[in-house]
Amino acid sequence: MAKTFSDLITIAQQKEPKRLSVAVAEDREVLSAVKEAKDLNIIEPILVGNKEKIEEISYEIGFDLENIEIIDEKDGQLAARKATEQVSSGKAHILMKGLIDTSIIMKQVLDKDIGLRTGNIISHVAVFDVDTYHKLLFVTDAAMNISPDLNQKKEIILNAVSLAHSMGIDNPKVAVIAAKEKVSTKMEATIHAKELAEMNRNGEIKGCIVDGPFALDNAISKKAAETKGVKSEVAGDADILLVPYIEAGNVLYKSLTYFAKSKNAGIILGAKAPIVLTSRADSEETKLYSIVLAVLLSSK
Repeated sequence: MAKTFSDLITIAQQKEPKRLSVAVAEDREVLSAVKEAKDLNIIEPILVGNKEKIEEISYEIGFDLENIEIIDEKDGQLAARKATEQVSSGKAHILMKGLIDTSIIMKQVLDKDIGLRTGNIISHVAVFDVDTYHKLLFVTDAAMNISPDLNQKKEIILNAVSLAHSMGIDNPKVAVIAAKEKVSTKMEATIHAKELAEMNRNGEIKGCIVDGPFALDNAISKKAAETKGVKSEVAGDADILLVPYIEAGNVLYKSLTYFAKSKNAGIILGAKAPIVLTSRADSEETKLYSIVLAVLLSSK
């Protein structure tokens, strides 16, 4: 089982390269990540955007564009549309956001005519390689769903489990996070946690072990779990943290990124194809690791 991003890169290199369609590709960090992924032989890029700027940046970073398809489109919204069409038509396996607002590219993803909708919930999963944790850690959903209801949380879990399976984690442990580890009628997150755990035991949520509620400490620390008397196969050994709402996920995501200085990646799941949708503030390294996740998921 992969425990670091280096392990994931090794696994991705054993797969067939996937075609990656980049929307508004004229961004230095994006092109640098695409170049590295191409050099690792895990993708074949299709670059959609301002051809002149793409070529200028590529020259500056030493990215050889010979035999790489470039679709020249200077209008950002049209470029996002054309990049999405490459995926919906089957010409590409993965969609990646470049120098374009998230709302614009997601509008194309959700378009009924050329989009990537499936009827499933679309959710975000972040994966962290943290020095203080013994394996890769998933956090969901920190970017898409604001305040998911019980059934939406079930689908968010299933999306994350699908990614975990693609990474060789056969039976991931899902910790449903709340502010405390005991069920309280005053705290909806704890009630949802209990119900999701029951769904898992009843076979409604398969391919994983779900338990909760957990406060963050007893989800990731066996010592904290033992001290509080929390007995669970998931306690202190979670693979996936399901957060109760977007603010909790966003704060956790950025705390791990900036305070813990972790390596991280993010991906959008639930569409017809994986979507690499990173922030403009994310590093080239984060963008590369996010591409790796998408390659593994599309290789299932």
